[in-house]
Amino acid sequence: MAANDTISDMLTRIRNAGAVRHPTTHIPSTRVTRDIAKVLKAEGFIGDYEEVGEGVKKELVLTLKYKGRTRKPIITALKRISKPGLRVYKNRKELPRVLGGIGIAIISTSSGIMTDREARQRGIGGEVLCYVW
Repeated sequence: MAANDTISDMLTRIRNAGAVRHPTTHIPSTRVTRDIAKVLKAEGFIGDYEEVGEGVKKELVLTLKYKGRTRKPIITALKRISKPGLRVYKNRKELPRVLGGIGIAIISTSSGIMTDREARQRGIGGEVLCYVW
């Protein structure tokens, strides 16, 4: 099935897999979804990711992380901010802080996809893709 908004599709697949405690989830691989997975891994929200398949059928397999014996998902919530119908851009002074710094905002900048903290540190703004906490 073709998805027009690959980022929303990715966030929904992660949200759904976490809700039913799946160990992994499969996401169609694009440059943007790979970069978002890289940020989520670096921030400790997912265990690992790998690219499987060949050609047009490449997929990312994300290993989700859970805490404790109750297996509560590490990712509490994912929220899409900038959508295809309404793009949200922020300059370096307006970059959001998610839950006072507990969560992260994933920003698409001219230097690549990064967290709000990293963008603030580099002094650049960009498109606010999503919030994760």
